[in-house]
Amino acid sequence: MDGAKAKAILDASRSSMGMDISAIDLINIESFSSRVVSLSEYRQSLHTYLRSKMSQVAPSLSALIGEAVGARLIAHAGSLTNLAKYPASTVQILGAEKALFRALKTRGNTPKYGLIFHSTFIGRAAAKNKGRISRYLANKCSIASRIDCFSEVPTNVFGEKLREQVEERLSFYETGVIPRKNLEVMKEAMVQAEEAAAEITRKLEKQEKKRLKKEKKRLAAIALASPENSSSTQEECEELNEKPKKKKKQKFQENGTEDPPVSSPKPRKRKPLPTEELVNNEREAATNGNLPKRKKSLTQPEPVSEPEEAANRSVLKKKRKLSLKEEPLSSGPEEAVSNKSSKKKKKLKLAQEG
Repeated sequence: MDGAKAKAILDASRSSMGMDISAIDLINIESFSSRVVSLSEYRQSLHTYLRSKMSQVAPSLSALIGEAVGARLIAHAGSLTNLAKYPASTVQILGAEKALFRALKTRGNTPKYGLIFHSTFIGRAAAKNKGRISRYLANKCSIASRIDCFSEVPTNVFGEKLREQVEERLSFYETGVIPRKNLEVMKEAMVQAEEAAAEITRKLEKQEKKRLKKEKKRLAAIALASPENSSSTQEECEELNEKPKKKKKQKFQENGTEDPPVSSPKPRKRKPLPTEELVNNEREAATNGNLPKRKKSLTQPEPVSEPEEAANRSVLKKKRKLSLKEEPLSSGPEEAVSNKSSKKKKKLKLAQEG
C-alpha cells in the first residue's frame, strides 16, 4: 500500500469520524498498513512455493484435494510414505484424534472427518451426505498418496481423474446420476499418464542437453583463456633457454671460430661376457702357440626349494641320532673301578674253591 492511498483512507476516516488524527497516530497507522501489506505478500510467496513443491512431491494429491490440505495431511502424517501406509479410515479422521478418543471414552459418536473437512467437497455436500462424501474422499486421497509415493515419473493425471470421480459421486448424491466405474476411469488415466510421462522425459532430456551445451561453452571459454596464459609462459621459458645458447655462440665468434662443433655421442663398447673372454683368450693363445690354462669355472650352487631344505634337515638329524647310539661308551675312571671289582670277585671265588 502506497503512502498516497494511506493518506486517502485517513482523509476519508477523518471526514466520517469527524475528528482529527495526530502525526503520531498517522505514523502508527502507516506502519501497521505496511506490515499488513508485507504479511500478505509473504503469504502469497509461501503459497507459490507450496504449490511448486507439492507439484513435484505429490501432484496427484494436490490435484485431488488442493495444495494446502494435501500439505497439512503430509505434515500431520510425518511424510508422504507414512501417509501412503495409512488406510482410508485413518486418513478420514487424521487431525481429529482428540475428538476420537473423547468419543471412545464417553461412548459417544466418533468424528466423521478431520483435516479433509477443509476441502471444498465436504462444504458443498448436504448435511446428510457429509459423512458419506468424507469417507469416499478419504479413500481417493489414500489412493492418490500411494500413486505419488511409488510412481517413477510424477504426474497429476491420476489426481485429476480421481477428482472427476468425487465430482460424479457428489452429483450422484444430489441428482441420482450413476457415476462411471473405477476400472474404466483408471484405464483412461493409465493411457494419459503414459503420454504425460513421455512428454516429461522429453522435457528433461532437452533440459539436460541445454545444460551440457552451457557446460561445454563454459569449458571452451576457460580453455581459450588458459592457452593465452600458457603461451606467454612458454615464450618466457623459450627465451630463458635461448639466452645461454646465444652466449656460447658469442664466445666462439670472439675466438675467431664459427659455430661450436657438435659432439656426437661415442658408441659404448659392450663388455664381453666371461665365456666370450675365455674363447677370445684361447683363440689368441692358439695363434701364438701357447695354450693358457683354463680357469676353474666356479659352479654356483643350484637354488634349493624350501621343502627340499626341510627334508635335508630331517635326514641330518636322524644321522646324528644314529651316530650317538652306535658310539661306544667312553672308557673312564668308572670303567676302571668296575674292572677292579670284577677281578677281586674272581680271586675270592678261586680262594674259596681252593
